[in-house]
Amino acid sequence: MSRSALILTRLALLAMVLAAWEWLPRWAIVNAALLPPLSDVLAMFVTILGRSQVQEAVAVTAGEVVLAFMFAVPIGACVGVLVAESEYFGQIFRPMLFYVFSIPKSIFLPMFILVFGIGFAQKVAYAAFSTVFIVIMSAAAAVGSVKADHVLVARSYGATRAQVLTRVYVPSMLPFLLETLRISMIFNLTGVMIAEMYASRSGIGQLIASWGENFQMPQLFAGVMLLAAAAIAFNETVRWLEARCSTWRT
Repeated sequence: MSRSALILTRLALLAMVLAAWEWLPRWAIVNAALLPPLSDVLAMFVTILGRSQVQEAVAVTAGEVVLAFMFAVPIGACVGVLVAESEYFGQIFRPMLFYVFSIPKSIFLPMFILVFGIGFAQKVAYAAFSTVFIVIMSAAAAVGSVKADHVLVARSYGATRAQVLTRVYVPSMLPFLLETLRISMIFNLTGVMIAEMYASRSGIGQLIASWGENFQMPQLFAGVMLLAAAAIAFNETVRWLEARCSTWRT
């Protein structure tokens, strides 16, 4: 299938879903109290964007997401490279990392609430904790993807450890790390949303939970649409960067 045909197929499928969302509730095939028509949700989306309460909540959530991401990604990448590059540290920490990675992180949320209280620090810490393990595992896998011959040649020419890292590992790993950023943002945003919906006094997740509890379905779907738009924008930006760096694969 050609690229243009693929795009047309995707657009047709999207149009069918949106049309069904609009008309199924209006024709009473689906309960409009549970699934409001798309036009009502879009109107509510525009309305809530103009509310200062929502704008403040979005700013709080954005700050939490960015700060947690800034903590989780560098720490996770450094640990992942260390575990993959050092056989000693790999044998010690790799089994433990796999064990912790397999545990649902939501069970640790009460511990973060007890330690940090209900507030900004608790949500950032929990989101960073939820994200750092996927970054570690992905970074370790990215190091394993680097061809050993390239590292051997660099060291044969007298490259230092720092030069091998910056001139061999980083260019080879960059496309994989960009893909890791896309995946880790999903975990990061999910961690923030869980923390806000479970125990929080601010943030868009707290508002969405409140709308759901009060059966305000247009506001609920508008809030979900807002989160989806932000996630899609980040995902497509990183995908564009990944495509630009695809020629760096070795």
